Amino acid sequence: MNESATAALRTVSHDLSASAELERFMTGHWAATPLPDDIRLPVADRTAARRAKLSRRFPGERLIVPAGELKVRSNDCDHRFRPHSAYAWLTGLTGEDQTGHVLVLEPDGPHRHDAVLYIRPRSPRDGGEFYRDRRYGEFWVGRRPDLAEAERMTGLRCVHLADLGKLPPGRDASRDAELATALSELRLLKDAWEIGQLQTAVDHTVQGFEDVVRALPRALAHPRGERWIEGVFGLRARAEGNGTGYETIAASGAHACLLHWIRNEGRLDPSELLLLDAGVETDTLYTSDITRTFPLSGRFAPVQRQVYELVLAAQEAGIAALKPGASFRDFHRAGMRVIAEGLAEWGVLKSPEGDLHRRYTLCSSGHMLGLDVHDCAQARAETYLDGVLEEGQVLTVEPGLYLQPDDETLPPELRGIGVRIEDDLVITAEGARLMSGALPRTPDAIEAWMGELLEG
Repeated sequence: MNESATAALRTVSHDLSASAELERFMTGHWAATPLPDDIRLPVADRTAARRAKLSRRFPGERLIVPAGELKVRSNDCDHRFRPHSAYAWLTGLTGEDQTGHVLVLEPDGPHRHDAVLYIRPRSPRDGGEFYRDRRYGEFWVGRRPDLAEAERMTGLRCVHLADLGKLPPGRDASRDAELATALSELRLLKDAWEIGQLQTAVDHTVQGFEDVVRALPRALAHPRGERWIEGVFGLRARAEGNGTGYETIAASGAHACLLHWIRNEGRLDPSELLLLDAGVETDTLYTSDITRTFPLSGRFAPVQRQVYELVLAAQEAGIAALKPGASFRDFHRAGMRVIAEGLAEWGVLKSPEGDLHRRYTLCSSGHMLGLDVHDCAQARAETYLDGVLEEGQVLTVEPGLYLQPDDETLPPELRGIGVRIEDDLVITAEGARLMSGALPRTPDAIEAWMGELLEG
């Protein structure tokens, strides 16, 4: 008997019990509802090549790549499920129905592997799971493919998840650092299909930023305007994709000086700036990551423009440093030189030399982008942070100035201003292509853009 028929049903204290008569009645007279014939994933032909690359790194070893498990949010309510990025990259499966599933690469000779996908197939109608199980029942969370359908979708051999326990141990990506590193490094270069998915994420993110500007009058009137902004962007992200690629940062005024302000509970003041750091994640789980800082009144005050223009000059310097063969750190160094020189010109620093500018910049100026907002994070330093850029890599350039409201090294007029400008770029043979160029970056262009949207 399979796992679905034997595992305890996931019910809760307030669920009604089922009589024997009801159980018998529920198991009969259901029409067949097969999935359509044409359900093969568009990326299925690419995932085989990805698995082959991984296979060559670990000859003769059993490799285990879990999708991950549900996490409890509160009592009997789970967080939304998103499969692990490595699992999605190797299988093409990205939905919430992948919880608990596991990809296994079985050694098949010294130089290749046989890929087997262990899944929880569709709830059978000969037990109670399909109508009583809150976590996995079809009538609760939706239909899953059966084994044959999953094989048609992925091109993989699919086996019931209950059989996973019969396997000997192997390298598990959730615990094996070397395997996790390999899976990160293999994703450093994006192919044309992946770059297309990232461009789609960027395009929808641009729409979300436009939605936010149009919604500013209502957000300014709300006591928690930051949260209104978050909700407006989240609507676009859910309507066009899987949702946001990370928690939206809607930081107004001095909140913009906090790098990861996600409480988003503040009121908006039209005399202040709004730093919006947000990205749409596609249904294929590729995410954009864009930041714009704009005046809530629609016009920059002189000191706001002063800070903004320095950050923009730093970003321009960073973008200019992007090209194949350049050190990954070059674009950060280029941007920080501009920042340090600007702070020295303002009299904030005595000299642009050294690293004292970091009091006001706090973090690095960019990162790889892909299935994760901070993609390829387990890659070795020599292949990423200390490596060189290659054609096909996608990354962000995001310098910022975070002038804390209580920083007595700053003149009063600068305190409490936070500015970050972040764009997504793909390394090309000639240099880098700005993927997010549809959003304005200069102060004049931002003011004109806001004016058009607010008048429309």
